[in-house]
Amino acid sequence: MSEMRLIVAGAGGRMGRTLVKAISDMPELRVTGALEQPGSPLIGQDAGVLAGLPPSGLTLTDDVKALAAQADGIVDFTVPASTLALLDVAAEAGLVHVIGTTGIDAAGEAAIRKAATRARIVKSGNMSLGVNLLAALVKRAAAMLDEDFDIEVLEMHHNRKIDAPSGTALLLGRAAADGRGIDLDQRSVRSRDGHTGARERGDIGFATLRGGTVVGEHSVIFAGPAERIEFVHKAEDRMLFARGALKAALWARGQKPGLYSMADVLGL
Repeated sequence: MSEMRLIVAGAGGRMGRTLVKAISDMPELRVTGALEQPGSPLIGQDAGVLAGLPPSGLTLTDDVKALAAQADGIVDFTVPASTLALLDVAAEAGLVHVIGTTGIDAAGEAAIRKAATRARIVKSGNMSLGVNLLAALVKRAAAMLDEDFDIEVLEMHHNRKIDAPSGTALLLGRAAADGRGIDLDQRSVRSRDGHTGARERGDIGFATLRGGTVVGEHSVIFAGPAERIEFVHKAEDRMLFARGALKAALWARGQKPGLYSMADVLGL
């Protein structure tokens, strides 16, 4: 199969630059489009230089339709409004759409499901192998441990992250809820302050920390009578998310339209 031509959405951001660099190390992939928001001061700058590479001759633009005509897929770690705006463009052009954007609300999730009836979409709150393996283990543990074991999800990220809980924390919380056979939206506790009363049996709690340059740390705690089990994942470099997303893009190229997760990509 010929090399896969990719558009990097948000190519001027931290993850966008990491993706451009990661693609440069993979001979089966090529960046053919570097996309930025209209009005971005980075438009016109060289995508390779921004990623710490030699000049590529590929400059950042906001014209996604022109880029889509010369691409096979788009890798998208941006913000919800940008991701949702790309759905129809990607579907109409027949592009694989890999979505690592977090903080998408219920209406946005519904729009993604609708687009997936005619597009190949891989969406995950975290693209790393380790986190998705962790989610599988959390689901199994939740199924095996009854409600005598309280479940808490703790996450920490850098001080510029704009959504909370993180997409990864929600992914792990959803895995635990699936293991218990409960609805996370109905049984999650996102904050505690003041006189909250005793913890409700069976709830799944979330705690959020922000500070410094932390790439991402997540713990799922099963706290039972006189014992505690903890699952922990610590990300040390954004490159691991980029490599996972690119693996997802290559995998999705041969799939039928649908909404897929990293568990599908990794066979979990």
